[in-house]
Amino acid sequence: MFEEVAKIMRDQLKLGDKPIGPESRIKEDLGADSLDILQLLMTIEEERGIVIPDEELASFNTVGDIVGYLESR
Repeated sequence: MFEEVAKIMRDQLKLGDKPIGPESRIKEDLGADSLDILQLLMTIEEERGIVIPDEELASFNTVGDIVGYLESR
């Protein structure tokens, strides 16, 4: 699951070979803004056939937060 999320982030944020780990902070470390995060989550929703409630968005600070949420569903 982590590799899938990391690949989506690499592609959409154009991170190249920048290291991404579960502890990577989405905004501070990876440089994503609010629109980037929304687009990332929309891509994940489409690929996995799920809906992530808007109230969950605020709880995603790290890559691991997203992975943990997806694994719990």
